[in-house]
Amino acid sequence: MNAPNSRASKREPYTTHQNVCVLERQIFDFLGYQWAPILANFVHIIIVILGLFGTIQYRPRYIKGYAVWLVLWVTWNVFVICFYLEAGDLSKIMDSVGASLLAPK
Repeated sequence: MNAPNSRASKREPYTTHQNVCVLERQIFDFLGYQWAPILANFVHIIIVILGLFGTIQYRPRYIKGYAVWLVLWVTWNVFVICFYLEAGDLSKIMDSVGASLLAPK
């Protein structure tokens, strides 16, 4: 069994908290029918596991794949954050030409 002073027992509360947060997010995503974020989270979790495995086993192919995925993941998250904060030219509101097409007649 694990000794009370082992590293695994020290990491357990953080890991448990992290798993609960991920589970809550998945439940809310399912309730809101947001299938794309659920699939993206699932792919992200799988790639993180492969990246960790590649790091532990020193498999350069997995490490390179994880590095590429991480750049894409961070870029996408920065875009989403900027879009919702309407930073720069990103805006959720259409310009006057597009808005006039959708205006009731």
